[in-house]
Amino acid sequence: MSPTPHPPGHAPGAPRDLVGIGIGPFNLSLAALAHPLTSLDTVFYEQRPGFDWHPGLLIDGARVQVPFLADLVTLADPTSHWTFLNHLKARDRLFPFYFAEHLHIQRTEYDAYCRWVCDNLPGLHFGHRVDAVRWNPELDVFEVDFTRPAPDGEAETLGRTHTRNVVLGIGTEPHVPDPLRPLADAPGVPVIHAADYLDHRDTLLAAGHITVVGSGQSGAEVFLDLLRHRPAGRERLHWIGRTEAFAPMEYSKLGLEHFTPDYTRYFHALPGPVRDRLVPAQWQLHKGVDSGTLAAIHDELYRRTLHGGWPDTVLTPGVRVRTAGRLATSQVELHLEHTQQGTRSRLTTDAVVLATGYRQRPLTRLLAGLDPYLRRDSGERLRVDEHFRLVLDPSITATGCHVYVQNAELHTHGVGAPDLGLAAWRSATILNSVTGKEVYPLPARTAFTTFGLHRPPHLPPARESRTLTPLVDQR
Repeated sequence: MSPTPHPPGHAPGAPRDLVGIGIGPFNLSLAALAHPLTSLDTVFYEQRPGFDWHPGLLIDGARVQVPFLADLVTLADPTSHWTFLNHLKARDRLFPFYFAEHLHIQRTEYDAYCRWVCDNLPGLHFGHRVDAVRWNPELDVFEVDFTRPAPDGEAETLGRTHTRNVVLGIGTEPHVPDPLRPLADAPGVPVIHAADYLDHRDTLLAAGHITVVGSGQSGAEVFLDLLRHRPAGRERLHWIGRTEAFAPMEYSKLGLEHFTPDYTRYFHALPGPVRDRLVPAQWQLHKGVDSGTLAAIHDELYRRTLHGGWPDTVLTPGVRVRTAGRLATSQVELHLEHTQQGTRSRLTTDAVVLATGYRQRPLTRLLAGLDPYLRRDSGERLRVDEHFRLVLDPSITATGCHVYVQNAELHTHGVGAPDLGLAAWRSATILNSVTGKEVYPLPARTAFTTFGLHRPPHLPPARESRTLTPLVDQR
């Protein structure tokens, strides 16, 4: 097997310090923050031929739901070469952006920024698929096996890298509910996931009737885009979702403190059953709809009433799809149930867009070689410590080697796991752990809210004289 070349100054036979698997925004953040650490030998592999961030949802006007300061690096190192502002400067767009006064940038702009980083940052290897991660007890290192296409594009060559640390950032994949999976997998049936929306947009707009399933941000954006491009009075659009309302995302300033390192630490310290109850209950923190998008939908619907009549649209929350089937040669029949009324009905439609979200890509195949060393919780999920490290057998961790995860720790670290706003902080936390020193000083306190009665040990002491005294159980 042929290894990937080491950077200058590092011994070719020595194990790497860190191998990143997957190059999405989170591992790209890690690579950017690792770049100035010249003593750190890193390499990142991605099976896709290039950077690709939700291309099917780069709809004109759609914005990233975090401020531009939540780029790859700024919240850990605002002086980094890889900031969004430096990207603008490199493109001679700094002054136009200044006058535009946009706190939230468009998705296409964020995608262009990440591509700029990929084009200029060394150590990123696209077109490399990692097939296995194993522990080599004789060398006390991880073995990472990968394949890559040969120059003729047909055969594949093999490679192997030895490393002390692995960072898994393989991301998520589109989720298709079981009742709709046979239709989504069948060729020629107009049932697509929102992840592929733009690829099928022209075909969808030509359909007689369209149904959007899913009441989150993606569903709202797809519905709005379809609405804007359908003729008034002949829209023929349905929008349904399981949630009890087309609800706005929680975006109050104190509410947003659930996406701070303070809350992440608090959540991680909670008992497992409490964490499991909290995550679904907090859906509106990260699965609601941006209020601006809801306002734009209402404005567009209202505009279509100015000359009398109502748009030919149906918007119904609290609806789940029980089953679905093909009708005749081209139509789809959805069997629906209203969760509050307990009523059922059928909906015939010509096309379906599934804005049904994403799920974590399974790690089972990739980590099969580490299975004897992995520690799991009572639900057979991987245990993740406060430093984003998988809990492994002490025979591995005693050597100082670790496997880290990015956006695979929702069950242990809470709703901030998939949030872009915590990317730089988590990457800095990982790099501090890998190097064993504080290469990126991180703030001790990030929220005005104190989430528990007992003050966390990482916070500085309170200045006020009045403090809460823990109650002592006298039983």
